[in-house]
Amino acid sequence: MKIEIWSDYACPFCYIGEKRLERALAEVGDKNISVEFKSFELDPYADKKVTSSTPERFAEKYGLSLEAAKERVEQISAMGRAEGIDFKYSTTRYTNTFDALRLTKFAQSKSHDEIITKLFDAYFTKNLELSDHAVLKKIAVDCGLDGNEVEKILSSDNYAEEVRADELQAARLGIHGVPYFVIGGKYGLSGAQPSEILKQAITDALTEKNFNGMTCGADGCSFSD
Repeated sequence: MKIEIWSDYACPFCYIGEKRLERALAEVGDKNISVEFKSFELDPYADKKVTSSTPERFAEKYGLSLEAAKERVEQISAMGRAEGIDFKYSTTRYTNTFDALRLTKFAQSKSHDEIITKLFDAYFTKNLELSDHAVLKKIAVDCGLDGNEVEKILSSDNYAEEVRADELQAARLGIHGVPYFVIGGKYGLSGAQPSEILKQAITDALTEKNFNGMTCGADGCSFSD
């Protein structure tokens, strides 16, 4: 069975959701489950350079005072720390993530899925700029990828189509926010769900439990629970 996750490295709930999924999978214990990271840019127009702090962005976006924004950012950081992450959201260096997403596609083509966690960690724990090609290259090489290949990927538009294809698929599925999980090609879960809910959804998908509720259509109504 496959689990697909639409995600972006600048999304704090995506990192939290990834950790919760890891726990759920460990508890399920099924070795025949694969996980595929899918690209979803929160802001395709984000600058490649840092233009403001995370609290400043929160204050502007949500109409908060700077102090209230700092409190909200800290609440999210606390959620991350509860998942065992050295979460430093307030000092993240927000930039465009498109190249990081392209690099992820390349790494996945080489079966180096560990780059996903390393990129999340680079952003939320080390507070590095994920638009910086030197940063991306180092992370990729640390994962065992060839540095020359990585440089060629980053200096080109390779894997851009793959990123756009993920985003187009998300649009077709009506996905407007991340993280978003599609389990077994059938069941969608939005948001950083608790690991217990993810575990139950995975278990139900493995046993092909019917997730449909009561609905009505042209042929009448169904009353499944």
